[in-house]
Amino acid sequence: MWWNFVGRTGDEIADARAAWNAGGERFGAVHGYAGDRLLAPELPPVPLKPRGRAR
Repeated sequence: MWWNFVGRTGDEIADARAAWNAGGERFGAVHGYAGDRLLAPELPPVPLKPRGRAR
């Protein structure tokens, strides 16, 4: 998990971030928010570390 995205790999997170920032249909519309679309921040300059399974 990073920002508002959940993925199995860092690449999935990067793809989700790019899709969100592109404003495509993958995430649908955000209703009830009157401001400009919030862009996802830059990814950290290091690989994302998996957290493992919660038990």
